[in-house]
Amino acid sequence: MNNIIVVGSSSIDLVVNTNKIPNAGETVLGKSFFTTPGGKGANQAVAAARLSAEVYMIGAVGNDAYGTQIINNLKDNNVNTDYMDTIENVQSGTAHITLYEEDNRIIVVPGANNHIKPDTVIPKLAKFNSGDIIILQQEIPSDTVDAVVKYAYENNLKVILNPAPYRALSQETIDRVTYLTPNESENELLFGNDLDKVIANYPNKLIVTRGDQGAVYFDTIIRNIAGHKQNVVDTTGAGDTFNGALAVALIEKMDLAKAIDFANMAGSLSVTQLGAQGAMPYRQDIQD
Repeated sequence: MNNIIVVGSSSIDLVVNTNKIPNAGETVLGKSFFTTPGGKGANQAVAAARLSAEVYMIGAVGNDAYGTQIINNLKDNNVNTDYMDTIENVQSGTAHITLYEEDNRIIVVPGANNHIKPDTVIPKLAKFNSGDIIILQQEIPSDTVDAVVKYAYENNLKVILNPAPYRALSQETIDRVTYLTPNESENELLFGNDLDKVIANYPNKLIVTRGDQGAVYFDTIIRNIAGHKQNVVDTTGAGDTFNGALAVALIEKMDLAKAIDFANMAGSLSVTQLGAQGAMPYRQDIQD
């Protein structure tokens, strides 16, 4: 079976749960606080590894306690960390998350993730083979995203690019990726608000996620793959779970509709507990 390689961010999430969002200059009392490993790249790696795939993580942490925690968590979830770099005199990435009314607000401080650069990443990708799948997100420098996509295109590796958080993409990068997986708001920022037309322009490439409504893509017609509603506790990491699960399904040679349904199920299960990785499902959870 082919490998999954996640090139992306890792962090420690600092999470506050509150009944009220403060106005400027206002102090309010929160309900709870906890810390947990996160970062879109690490989340996607853990999501894929929990579903029984061979997963490698390419990224960077600082030489600090958070960095040690991030690496240990990846190992505990059976993610290979041989290609993770430790950057001296730089802090590991952090994400500051406020949970409010079944949704979240997030401020990311990249730290060591800004040191994930093409000259360190591309030589590591040379270790992998045609048919392997790379997962990318946009919490790492844009030149790295473009360089990885170009390398993969020229060497017959597949790429799932999750364009989150939103940042403009070149048409060349969009054309070269195998799958592009924005949510509805990211898709509108990338392409405008005519969803049906846009999806038809990128058959079997553009997969727009729609929360509990599922996901939509185009082959010969527009196809909506229904979601699976759950009792929502924390939506942080649901999109990352979708992308990790999608990679697993594609590695296992599921057709695209079935792969998206598998990813929808995994994403829906991930919102049932606190923390980005807290409720990421194992294979048995999906089978059940």
